[in-house]
Amino acid sequence: MDDPADKPRSGRVVLVVSFLIVVGFGIWGLVSPALLTEASTGVVNYILGTIGWFYLLLTTIFVGLSVWLAFGRYGKLRLGPDDSRPEFSTASWLAMLFAGGMGAGLVFWGVAEPVTHYAFPPGEVEPASAASARQAMVLVNLHWGLHAWAIYAVCSLVLAYFMFRRDMPGLISTPIRATLPAGRGTRILGIGSDLIAVFAVVFGLTGSLVLGVMQVRAGITEVFGIAPTTGVSVIVLGILTAGYLLSASTGLSKGIQLLSNLNMALVILLLLVVLVFGPTSYIFEGFVNSIGDYISALPAFSFRLLSWEGQMDWSSAWTLTFLIWWVAFAPFVGIFIARISRGRTIREFCLGVILIPTLFSMFWFATFGSTAIWIENEAGGGLAEMVREDTATALFGFLDHMPLAGFLRIMALVLIFIFLVTSADSGTFVISMMTSEGRLNPTTRLKLTWGIAIALLTLAVLLSGSLEVAKAMSIFGALPFTLILIIQVVGFLRSLRADPSIKESPRP
Repeated sequence: MDDPADKPRSGRVVLVVSFLIVVGFGIWGLVSPALLTEASTGVVNYILGTIGWFYLLLTTIFVGLSVWLAFGRYGKLRLGPDDSRPEFSTASWLAMLFAGGMGAGLVFWGVAEPVTHYAFPPGEVEPASAASARQAMVLVNLHWGLHAWAIYAVCSLVLAYFMFRRDMPGLISTPIRATLPAGRGTRILGIGSDLIAVFAVVFGLTGSLVLGVMQVRAGITEVFGIAPTTGVSVIVLGILTAGYLLSASTGLSKGIQLLSNLNMALVILLLLVVLVFGPTSYIFEGFVNSIGDYISALPAFSFRLLSWEGQMDWSSAWTLTFLIWWVAFAPFVGIFIARISRGRTIREFCLGVILIPTLFSMFWFATFGSTAIWIENEAGGGLAEMVREDTATALFGFLDHMPLAGFLRIMALVLIFIFLVTSADSGTFVISMMTSEGRLNPTTRLKLTWGIAIALLTLAVLLSGSLEVAKAMSIFGALPFTLILIIQVVGFLRSLRADPSIKESPRP
């Protein structure tokens, strides 16, 4: 293990270097958005075109590893001392991890992705058919279900174990420093790991905020008839920045927790409206169908790349992009989930972080996706063409088919905005932890500083005007972080085997 006296110096290096590079990227994007676009998309295309297969294999392994950890001999270990108990209620815990994990993404893609796969399916499936509808639901559940949440769970579980059971700093480098021999090489690897993690979080959060701002802008156009100009995007970003900086100044137990609970209330309200006023029976039939189809197709789809069908471009654009996206978000979501999970057992953690959000995501897509497909078949359609033209408008076009459409579109705008505030708040919180030697409660000044830097980078990407740049930025940091994640997991498994509670208890 590294010398504790070296931690302050390492922390300063991570803070200064990462901040300067992030600000540099922001200035680069403001001065030459076209060059930033070319560079970011070039890196992402290289990842998808050469080692995309590795991410599907790796995330499938993480699903199996999570099941083994939850139901194996380590499931009863607590993330903290053996007598520790959770800091937050189960309801607040689930709300925070859901909001931080992918809440805004579900709102963005809840209509758009199922309709896209239904109308323009991969493989040899007939478009707009019963077969394409079934496959569409399997694909969205593959992209947003067990694989996605297993990535988050593995990363956050590793960190939570070392943070709370071993009483070590909440840093990406902690598992590496704790399990590798002390020395110059380990120290350099630790600093590099923290820097890479900061970049992954910043770029992932930036891409998410850009997508969210674009959807808010589309909603403003649909609701108020205001043209979707770059100026509107800048104004939305300014209001968003003020909101998450204000929330960041209130602390974890106030701002993020309150906003997460409000998010969940609005999500459930919107869900209930669609359930009650939409094709209710069709929705529940679709949900039941999707469970069976997902479970039966999961083994094959966990290793399916469409290379023999000559459609690797589709796999790269959808399945691999989403999986790499989740890996890029893993340090952000991982540290945040770890921070709020003290006192829970490994079994409780895995079930809470993977199974419950997966079931909710499946029900969300069954509700919005099944209703959207029903609209395409029975209520005049038009959503597929709307998605083809502008993905960000899909939800608002969908709500036009509901009673009180005007009210629902305003509520959806508010929901998306609060999700963005929560994501940005939790993101700045995590980055501040990572650049302050893993402090569980970083200073307000540091959170505000990082909040402004992220706003600058988000503005730079917005000025590029491309949705592809936003997606590229989201997965920009995934490649280097993947190597760090693998080293973390190996060190974590070695530490589990040596845990005193495990060594003292007989094997089952």
